Parts: sequence; structure tokens; C-alpha cells
Amino acid sequence: MNNWKKQFITIYLGQAFSILGSAAVQFAVIWWLTIQTESAITLTIASIVSFLPNMLIGPFAGVWIDRYNRRRVIIAADGLVALSSVILGAAFLIMQSPPVWFIYMILFLRGVGNTFHAPAMQAAIPTLVPADMLTKAGGWGNMIQSVSTMLGPVLGAALMAFMHISAIMLVDILGAVFAIICLMFVKIPDIPQTGVPLHIWTDMKQGVTAMRANKPLMAIFFPLMIMSILYMPLGSLFPLLVRSHFMGEAWHNSAVEFTFSAGLLLSSFIIGVWGGMKNRFLMASLAIGFLGFTTLISGALPANGFWIFALCCFFIGGSGTFMNVPIMAYVQETIAPEMMGKVFSLMFTAMTFSMPIGLLFAGPAVEMIGVDTWFFWSGAALILNAVLCRLLTRKYDAETMQK
Repeated sequence: MNNWKKQFITIYLGQAFSILGSAAVQFAVIWWLTIQTESAITLTIASIVSFLPNMLIGPFAGVWIDRYNRRRVIIAADGLVALSSVILGAAFLIMQSPPVWFIYMILFLRGVGNTFHAPAMQAAIPTLVPADMLTKAGGWGNMIQSVSTMLGPVLGAALMAFMHISAIMLVDILGAVFAIICLMFVKIPDIPQTGVPLHIWTDMKQGVTAMRANKPLMAIFFPLMIMSILYMPLGSLFPLLVRSHFMGEAWHNSAVEFTFSAGLLLSSFIIGVWGGMKNRFLMASLAIGFLGFTTLISGALPANGFWIFALCCFFIGGSGTFMNVPIMAYVQETIAPEMMGKVFSLMFTAMTFSMPIGLLFAGPAVEMIGVDTWFFWSGAALILNAVLCRLLTRKYDAETMQK
């Protein structure tokens, strides 16, 4: 096995356990809040608090990621998430029922760790993986993360059935420790530095300049943001569509979540084996269009069309992978290593902001026109966005071809 493959597997083996533990704890904490408060507002605030660090410090996180060794940044991020579990576990042991504001504080702390972790991982991979293998590596990495994210809530629910919530924190702590140990066996090269002192605003502007100088990336960035705004609310609205339109029960919603996750996993596996189309931006445009088509069909189905909707969810889950992985691989290939952390931080922050924007539009619209109609017109808008994406990016086909 090539040395890069050993290092890639070592990193993601550790991250798989870390993500699994984090997902289990996240589920346990949210479920505990649900039982304690039975308040939709409390849960909404909890979600906002989790994403708030990315919104506030996300644009600046890349400055540190590009200034310091990325392995140390990832270790520090994993360590911060583990520390939050130590504090929360101790609080549950001492106070039994910590105040809600304290839970918010812990969720914010975990959010800080995640804000640094994701872009640091994406920026580190091109220093290990050959350029012609980046798309395949992205598919495998996406599949490993998807499996861990899927199994985390299952593990969290199972543990809550017979363990005190403070003990569940150990799962996250052990997962983070294992991830850190795995990282100790991997060498991620240092990024050459210019010797210029760290200046947050100046360094961040360099990331913005690097993005703007990459014309193909800027051409696809606007359609990517439109897609995120339309795509993000869909998952939140699945239960409402199942219940109010298809008259389904809890197990119907579970079936939808399962088929969506299955699509996500299978698409990641296919990308990992196949590597995707050579014309990456055409592939992204087709994926957005197919996502729109299946979303439109979901909204047009009659009340007795649940199983067709479940099949559509499989393709909705898979479409995101075929759009996301090629774009991430393109960024990894074309952005200078010393700028990559900044660019990924800016991109992830923009996508994080798209979530509340999408929900802000979707909520009132669904109340007025119905959730099925919202799915129909979201699908139509996504198809138009795919056309826009193709029109904006086709002139860059030659320079964005997969190597």
C-alpha cells in the first residue's frame, strides 16, 4: 500500500471514532433538552448556538489553520470537543440537572472546535493525497463521516436506555483520544511561511483575494450558495411532509431518513471507486439539476405516493455528494497550500449562513402555501439553478477538468 494511503486511512480511522462519539453525545444532549424543557424554542436556540461559532469566527479560523501545523490544529480541535464533554459530564454528576444556559455554553464550545476541525481536515488532505486521487479520497472520506454521523444517534439512543447521561460523555472523550493517537502516527507537512507577523484582518483578506482570483471557483460559488439555501431546509421539512401530506407515522419518517442516508453512503462509495466525471463542474451542475428534479417530483406526488417519495429521498441524499466532492477536490488542487485553510473556512462559513437564511424563507412560505408546494417550487428553482451553474462555469471546463 502506498504511504499516502496508510496515512489517509490512519487519519480517517481515528476521525471515524471521534465523529461517532461526538454524534452520540450531540444526540444525547439534544434529547435531554427535549425531555427537560419540551420547548421548540429551546431546541431552536440550541441549534443556533451550535452553529454560532462558525458564523462568528469561521472567516478567521483559516488564518490560524494556515499559520500553524494542521495536525496540531486538528488535535487541538478534537481536544476542545473532548474537554467540553469532560466539563458536561462533571456537571451532570455534580448538579444532576445543569441549567439550560450551561448546556448552551457547552454546545458553543463544541462549535468552536468544529469550526477549526472541518477546514483544517480539508486543507490537510492535499498535503498527503496525490492530486489525481483527491476526488476518490474525498468520496471515501465523505463515506466514513456519513457512516459515523448515521450511527452516532443510534449509539446515543441505545446508551441512554441504560446509562446515565454523564457516562455517555466518555464515548466522546475516548473517541477524541483515539483520533488524537491516530494523528500522532501521521506526518502532515508544515506550510512554508513568509515570516510576516500574524495579522488577522490582513490574513483573512488574503483568503478572500485568493478566492476572487480563482475565476472558476467564483463562477460556481454563487450557484453553490443558492443550492445550499434551497437544499438545507429540505431535511428539516421531511417529517412535516411525511406527516401532513403523506399522513405517515413515525416509522414512515424513519424510512425516509434511512433512504436519504443510504443515498448519501452509496454515492460516497461510488465516488470513492469511480472518481467521478472528468468534467467536474458539469458533474456538479448535473447533480444540482437531478436534486431539483427529485425534489420537484416529491412535491408533486399525491398523498398515496409515499414510497415514491422515499425513493426520491435516496436520490436527494446522493445528489449532494456528487455536487460537493468534486468542488472540494477542485479547491484542494488549485488553491495554494498557504491559503487553503482560509478559503475552506470562508466557504464553510458561507454555507453555514445559508442554513438560517433557507429556514427563514422556508418557514413562513410553508405556512402559506403548504410543504408539498414548497418542495415542488424548490425543485423547480434548483433546476433553474443547475442551468445557471452550467452557463456560468462551462467556459472554464478545460481548466477544471479532473487530472
